Amino acid sequence: MLANMVCSLIEQKEITTTLAKAKAARVVAEKMVTLGKRGTLHHRRLAAARLRAPQRRFFPRAKGVPGKQLREQWSREHDVVRILFDEIAPSFQDRMGGYTRIIKLAGARRGDAAQMAILKWVDEPLEEKAKASSTPAAEPAPAQDKTGETAQATEQAEPAEETPVAEEPAAEEPAEETSETSETEAAAEESGDTDESKEKK
Repeated sequence: MLANMVCSLIEQKEITTTLAKAKAARVVAEKMVTLGKRGTLHHRRLAAARLRAPQRRFFPRAKGVPGKQLREQWSREHDVVRILFDEIAPSFQDRMGGYTRIIKLAGARRGDAAQMAILKWVDEPLEEKAKASSTPAAEPAPAQDKTGETAQATEQAEPAEETPVAEEPAAEEPAEETSETSETEAAAEESGDTDESKEKK
């Protein structure tokens, strides 16, 4: 069962299965990539034996298609040992382990309520991951050059300060009117001419 799952993983690049089966198949898949990275004829034969994928040699002519063309098509699409050694293993040459990824799916399978998961190859090369992790460390280095940044910051800050200054007098005019009305009210109260006193009179 595990050999068939790993063969499907090699052919299709990802498979959907239960979480328990994905964890079991991951072990076999990573060992096959380790064999593929060594790349010798002996390791090809070990991988073919473990995956139970013998090499097909005889392809009879079918529906007018020559056997040679059928053999090439089978080798391109279904020969898991060739795909493993020629395509998958070279892409993981710099990686020391962790060739697969398990992604848990939400919900459970109907019928037996099994937790489902996707087992797939790690797509991101190790070099890109190293560049991504070194990028945040490289960003603080330009921040140390404060003289250039402060000059740019002051140039950006000056236009920002000019814009509110032009708007402030318009905002102050209603404030002056309210202060004038409060002054007239205060003067009216001192003289005793408030609205209440006018009503009483």
